[in-house]
Amino acid sequence: MTLIVEKIARAMAIVGGLVLTTLIILSSLSILGRGLNTLGHSEWLNNVSESIATSLVSTGVGPIAGDFELVEAGVAFVVFAFLPICQLYGAHAKVDIFTSKLPQKLQDFLGAFWEMLFAVVMVVICWRLFEGAQNKLSYGETTFILQFPIWWAYAASFVAALVAALVAVYCAGARCVEMLTGRDFLPRAQGVSE
Repeated sequence: MTLIVEKIARAMAIVGGLVLTTLIILSSLSILGRGLNTLGHSEWLNNVSESIATSLVSTGVGPIAGDFELVEAGVAFVVFAFLPICQLYGAHAKVDIFTSKLPQKLQDFLGAFWEMLFAVVMVVICWRLFEGAQNKLSYGETTFILQFPIWWAYAASFVAALVAALVAVYCAGARCVEMLTGRDFLPRAQGVSE
């Protein structure tokens, strides 16, 4: 079962990585366009060569319209897309200054407790994203510049959050079984060596 969960988590991470790469390219092109447009309108370039400045501006180069709307929607999806793999490997940031000195049984109990709490939080987030998507769909709300339906972003985030919630529930169950049996079912995080 862990193998299936791992494949799903990896697939979500790959999709999240592709979306993030696309958002980076989009932002970079928009910044480049904004910079070239500013350069074309600059007093300096007009003094150096008015024809180059006019040519640059006449190309229509500029920022990508609605880039921040796409980045906002995409980053929400990306965050949820990376959570499953992070949860499966226990790779969340944690500070265990005090707990690392506790007996192993107590550390296992605390680990299972936090896994269960995270699973509950992910299920609640998933539920609220679903409700939010339905709300945005019923009102027909759209973004200001691109006019794309806001529910699309909620729905994409919901799908990624649903996978994250399922992985979190699986991890919580596995950590509880590990705590009770003393056998490892999930990979352990590799922290910074002391």
